[in-house]
Amino acid sequence: MKEMELKYGCNPNQKPSRVFMENGSELPITVLNGRPGYINLLDAFNGWQLVRELKKATGLPAATSFKHVSPAGAAVGLPMDDVLKKIYWVDDLGELSPLACAYARARGADRMSSFGDFISLSDPCDVDTAKLIKREVSDGVIAPGYEPEALEILKAKKNGNYNVIQIDENYVPDPIERKQVFGITFEQGRNELDINKDLLSNIVTDNKEMPEAAKVDLMIALITLKYTQSNSVCYVKGGQAIGIGAGQQSRVHCTRLAGQKADNWFLRQAPQVLNLPFIDKIKRADRDNAIDVYIGDEYMDVLADGQWEKIFTEKPPVFTREEKRAWLDQMQDVALGSDAFFPFGDNIERAHKSGVKYIAQPGGSVRDDNVIEVCNKYGMTMAFTGIRLFHH
Repeated sequence: MKEMELKYGCNPNQKPSRVFMENGSELPITVLNGRPGYINLLDAFNGWQLVRELKKATGLPAATSFKHVSPAGAAVGLPMDDVLKKIYWVDDLGELSPLACAYARARGADRMSSFGDFISLSDPCDVDTAKLIKREVSDGVIAPGYEPEALEILKAKKNGNYNVIQIDENYVPDPIERKQVFGITFEQGRNELDINKDLLSNIVTDNKEMPEAAKVDLMIALITLKYTQSNSVCYVKGGQAIGIGAGQQSRVHCTRLAGQKADNWFLRQAPQVLNLPFIDKIKRADRDNAIDVYIGDEYMDVLADGQWEKIFTEKPPVFTREEKRAWLDQMQDVALGSDAFFPFGDNIERAHKSGVKYIAQPGGSVRDDNVIEVCNKYGMTMAFTGIRLFHH
């Protein structure tokens, strides 16, 4: 297939729409089910690059959950403890394959943002992963292959309309990429930067300790940022992104947004949240939204009389600001990546509140000394990569 006609572009009024290979060659994808749209394919192709690079950098199966051309979550296939299984709502599925663990982590870290995602998998989709995808609200999946039973499970999703795409894992794109804006063609070399541990060798803080697990987390952060709309900041812990701030004009707003998402990820593990008494048969999206509101500043929206009865079997106590802060103070050894330099130390102050210990950023600000000084105040380890990772 050399081209694919699409229903419309970004919006229904944008017609005609298609994808094709400019050099006249075959498209590197096969649509096995469904009819993917313009934004679906943007998510699919960006997500596939991300998981392919995560797999290359770590040697582990990888998955990402994409929404509106930025990742809502990204992870590698490390095992999950009982708490993570519970907050990701997979504690009833038994032992999961490494690929399924990767997707459970990618989908579960920010469940509100991942709702209706497009999934990218680094490895052929197995039955465990397909069963997990089946139960989530999602638009589609791209992978280098599918086990026969897994494919049948996915084909049955969304009344048979679920988008399933197979990509040629040996496809190599042209080193020059082009796009048009306002009828004007932009051309640039593809960002082929190989993100590896060597990028983390220039440690500029007093603390020079950077264990292997932190290096892996920082590589995950940087690879995730490579495919996140800029400005962007990414918090990572235990092999998965736990907070991604994308597309903000101010870097400190990226840091705050991603930090709040990382905080929410950790707050969901608090006993007060793990033990919320939900009514039977509450919809998954309603449950996720209730948790998000309960741990936020507008908690009375779910605790008000006449409202909590629709969600809980009994009224939960308020999760006070002091209790939340005490719980968050236990979060440690978080890694943080930034796609461009931090211009002020306020970014580091905010990162500290979310347990950040390890940082990778390009460096090059006129206030680098101030940023380093704040890192030293908290005993953080920071590496200057010398590489900017803007993505638009």
